[in-house]
Amino acid sequence: MNGDQPVVPSAGVAADDNPAAPGRRSVLKALALGVPGALAVSGAQTVAQAAQPAQAADAAQPAPLRFFNAQEAALMDAIAARLIPADDLGPGAKEAGVTVFLDGQLAGAWGAGDHLYRQGPFQEGTPEQGYQLSFTPAEMYRRGLAAFDAAVRKKEGKGYDELGAERQDAWLAAMQKGELDFDPLPAQVFFQALLEGTTEGFFSDPLYGGNRNMIGWKLVGFPGAYASFSNDIERHGVAWRGTPVSIAQARGHHAAPAGETPHKPGGGHG
Repeated sequence: MNGDQPVVPSAGVAADDNPAAPGRRSVLKALALGVPGALAVSGAQTVAQAAQPAQAADAAQPAPLRFFNAQEAALMDAIAARLIPADDLGPGAKEAGVTVFLDGQLAGAWGAGDHLYRQGPFQEGTPEQGYQLSFTPAEMYRRGLAAFDAAVRKKEGKGYDELGAERQDAWLAAMQKGELDFDPLPAQVFFQALLEGTTEGFFSDPLYGGNRNMIGWKLVGFPGAYASFSNDIERHGVAWRGTPVSIAQARGHHAAPAGETPHKPGGGHG
């Protein structure tokens, strides 16, 4: 694995997408397809709740942590930086504020498991049945990060965020394969949660703290919350080249009446 590819380049990518060396853009476009509307916020968080970390992230000072402690945040930053690394195509998940996104989500209703049926019985299910564990997302992240940190420190003598990229990738690959013991939390389940959370944060609306400066949307050419594409309806087979619009920017958008010059994508919103 090298520095310009995600640690899991096959995630969501068809085998015929140049399996020997899938490009970062094709990998992330495939991952983005799994984020409904590229606006996923993991379910239950309200706009009012989620706006706090997003607003703080735009300030000069780092956003105050709401769920993670400082050590967990540093570890999550390092993990996100390897799952979606920065390269010549642009910044990665760390720069996009994925940790801020997850911190806000885990501190809210989604982290508390408000969207889950939690009455049991808890037993192994089929892949089609999805998540079957008793842990809330907050409990899973707290347990999983602690177990991962302990395993790395025991073998390496230092934290994951202090390792080089090659060793970091090796540890994530071991987690992905289930080679680490996080009992009673399956390592593979936690890896999948990390990958999904990182992907959601990278492609979320900036209102929720991730996708800072719309890094993810710009990478894959997603327009965001732009309300009207009437001018582009007949433009078939042409790549969209506008500037993405976030939910906050789109609130003042309106369709232009006939005869008026319509807003260009990404322009005139405030």
